[in-house]
Amino acid sequence: MSIKTFLLPDLGEGLTEAELVRWMVAAGDVVAVDQPIAEVETAKSLVEIPCPFEGVVSTLHGDAGQMMLVDEPFISVNTGGEDAAVPAGEESERAQSYREEERAGTQVPAEDDAESDEGSGNVLIGYGTSSAQRKTSRRRKPRSGVASAAVQAPAEAVRVINPLVRKLARDNALDITTVKGTGPEGLILRTDVEAALSADAVQPEPATPAAPMPTPAASASASVAVPVAQAGEADAKTGLPVASSQVLSGVRKTIANAMSTSRREIPEATVWVDVDVTKLLKLRSKIKESDGQAPSVMALVARFAVAGLQRFPELNSRIDVEADGGLRHTLFEGVNLGFAAQTDRGLVVPNVRDAHKLNAKELSAEFARLASVAREGKAGVADLSGSTFTINNYGVFNVDGSAAIINYPEAAILGLGRIVEKPWVVNGKIKVRSICEMTLSFDHRVCDGGTAAGFMRYVADAMTDPKAALASL
Repeated sequence: MSIKTFLLPDLGEGLTEAELVRWMVAAGDVVAVDQPIAEVETAKSLVEIPCPFEGVVSTLHGDAGQMMLVDEPFISVNTGGEDAAVPAGEESERAQSYREEERAGTQVPAEDDAESDEGSGNVLIGYGTSSAQRKTSRRRKPRSGVASAAVQAPAEAVRVINPLVRKLARDNALDITTVKGTGPEGLILRTDVEAALSADAVQPEPATPAAPMPTPAASASASVAVPVAQAGEADAKTGLPVASSQVLSGVRKTIANAMSTSRREIPEATVWVDVDVTKLLKLRSKIKESDGQAPSVMALVARFAVAGLQRFPELNSRIDVEADGGLRHTLFEGVNLGFAAQTDRGLVVPNVRDAHKLNAKELSAEFARLASVAREGKAGVADLSGSTFTINNYGVFNVDGSAAIINYPEAAILGLGRIVEKPWVVNGKIKVRSICEMTLSFDHRVCDGGTAAGFMRYVADAMTDPKAALASL
């Protein structure tokens, strides 16, 4: 028989891990090429992984809920035939990757390493990149000193299949040659490195001269490790029973990191205004009566916002930090319009590419399509990245306003509150009008308050008198 092991492929945009949600096959099942075999949750979306081989499932290299790493064994399939009959160019994905990692630890790859295996170069879910690309991504330049000498030594390579395991050891100054592997044929796993680091941490330190006693202030500022309590146990800080405790992963981890980065990197300010949208709602009702359907309110506001960005392009931009610490301000021609969508997996931001080319009806259709795809967990990386400006309709949660956090690395986010009837002064008389609170959080580095206020006033005026605004678009 011939066993081929498929490695978890490159899932795009630098993602290195994914949570295994469920297997769609079991050991012993017959699988066909391109048949979906599992669902994994990345930091971006829920992805179905297809099988690149045809045969009988031999081994599933993971359980539901487990974090799986890119370029590690994912599934093994018995493709039939004899091992001896397998051509050299069609070896197991696992064996190929393993040998590449071994060579990376003992010799410097030739710069002009010719490859007969040519691929499309596309990162295709279920297939990864070509063999040549995988080899290129694993090349490492030798470091000076002992590391450089070790590269030229003919000694047996350290058995490490995953570059992330090597990095974990390197970041913690652990000599990986001293680690005993518990995997097949002595393969060093992540757990082996973590165990070695834990063992080093409890080793007694050599005696040193007594240090001065710390001052009370120093003692108070020192970091104290708090034991992690499990469900039902008492929390060390509060004394309260713990309902649940888990490390953030997947979408929740991505959201947490993005929010922290935005608050840390962007000096944001917020402006807001109450808008009379009575005429906007009447216009939408007339469109629905005549056409049978009408754009959503958010789509109409988005059309005005896109037009506003053409007049105030600073808000459709990005600030990047240069290598020397300088700041680069990039403005865009055109708008990729992101919109916040609440899903069972957390808040995600799909984006409508080239939103400036779409009318209100087309924007409404794209909002509905992308929201549906996102809630089903099937949005691709391209659907969830690349936006240049975001709109957030938090009115669906029945709240009036919110100072939203900017979707990093964008420069601004527009927020819409709920529409409620309020007494409003119109031409000197009090009338009942439909009022919506609109907010804009913006990066104060890209513009001053006058620009932000000008954009807000343009959008608010268009919402108040939509016929006049649409006539000029």
